[in-house]
Amino acid sequence: METTTPLARILIVEDEPKLAALVGDYLRAGGYESEWVSDGREAIAKIKTYAPDLVLLDLMLPGRDGLDICRELRSFSDIPIIMLTARVEEIDRLLGLELGADDYICKPFSPREVVARVKAILRRARSNAIDTVNASLRIDEATHNAVFHGISLELTPVEFRLLKTLAANPGRVFSRDRLLDNLYLDHRVVTDRTVDSHIKNLRRKLEQASPGQDPIRSIYGVGYKLEIE
Repeated sequence: METTTPLARILIVEDEPKLAALVGDYLRAGGYESEWVSDGREAIAKIKTYAPDLVLLDLMLPGRDGLDICRELRSFSDIPIIMLTARVEEIDRLLGLELGADDYICKPFSPREVVARVKAILRRARSNAIDTVNASLRIDEATHNAVFHGISLELTPVEFRLLKTLAANPGRVFSRDRLLDNLYLDHRVVTDRTVDSHIKNLRRKLEQASPGQDPIRSIYGVGYKLEIE
């Protein structure tokens, strides 16, 4: 039976109905599925239920501004974000990108340009995915899924980033500080013992998937490395 590739889902968070509808029309014409939220207070809940592949996020929103939404979203997800705004001050642009936005488009803009940026960022996100580490561990960043010995792992976003970092360089020893740099995208201040807690949880899930297997090695006084047979 022939199968079809699911359409990438784009969430539009924009308080201008006509603009949101126009962008949505162009996205659908470009081969994407889209939904729309107009109130900033509804954005995070919608992201969690809709699970979009990319978010088009307006900066100025009723209820909650785009930078605040971006900050919270980056605390639990790597979903690509394109920020939309009529505010062109450089400080806003830098702050938006510093918080984890992947791109920034100033209004007024061409809907065709938005679709082109969406396409480029999704292509880049997929090309950065680690599809296969080896026969026993597969990590797919596009679907945010990790499989160990044929069992899908139920990982938190932080655990997924931790495993992805270790798996990108099997055998390499990562210090706790180096791992912390990759765990929290909002650059929150945490202790290095936070890594130990996440490692413990990740090891437990790997053990549940394949009893007797513990590919994460502790290097006393240095950090951790991944050894995959």
